[in-house]
Amino acid sequence: MVTQVQLGDLTVDVIKKDIKNVHLSVYPPTGRVRISAPNRMDLDTIRVFAISKLGWIRQHQRDVRGQDRETPREFLDRESHYVWGRRYLLQQSEVQAAPQIELSHNRLTLQIRPGTTTAKKESLLDDWYRGLVKQATPPLITKWEKLMGVRVEKFFVQRMKTKWGSCTPSNRTIRLNSELAKKPAECLAYIIVHEMTHLLEPTHSRRFVALMDQFMPRWQGHRQTLNRLPVRHEHWGY
Repeated sequence: MVTQVQLGDLTVDVIKKDIKNVHLSVYPPTGRVRISAPNRMDLDTIRVFAISKLGWIRQHQRDVRGQDRETPREFLDRESHYVWGRRYLLQQSEVQAAPQIELSHNRLTLQIRPGTTTAKKESLLDDWYRGLVKQATPPLITKWEKLMGVRVEKFFVQRMKTKWGSCTPSNRTIRLNSELAKKPAECLAYIIVHEMTHLLEPTHSRRFVALMDQFMPRWQGHRQTLNRLPVRHEHWGY
């Protein structure tokens, strides 16, 4: 059940859950604000928390509202698609064989059966992007486990509308957005380190920032790069 808290012109959706800590999120494209709070926390305490985060909320609302978004993919020949930050032109090949996707020079060749729908083409490409992230992630986790002194038990890759990644410290798992395969490779490394740092510090506290500075001194530059790049066009429901 969603309860709303009004702070002047700002409406905050509040959802109580069986969780230990408060989670604050600002969702694109409009900057909708949601707080997930432990069941034990009363609304007055949640209101005080939201007021203390007003500066952060306003800044993130400006960021998400100003971020460029991809136009919907139409899967036309010579349409632009991105892989690890590099632009490729789509070339479609219709054959009576299993679907395949290949990169060659500046072309992304999508081999599909005749009559394949746009939705199916999109699904094939999504699965391919997910596979790229799954393949690139294990060596990065292994590298940073040694440097950070932490251990990731499992990782998952999926399409995520509102986050590039997430971490569940209680079971030492991280989740990564398959859309990272479209961005420069250093962005994937940054998100992995960010989520692994949450194994040491669950919140975005000063200690978290200090740890990020220690492990990846240029992390804020990577974050800025990621935030400047267009994000996927989505149909958003509320």
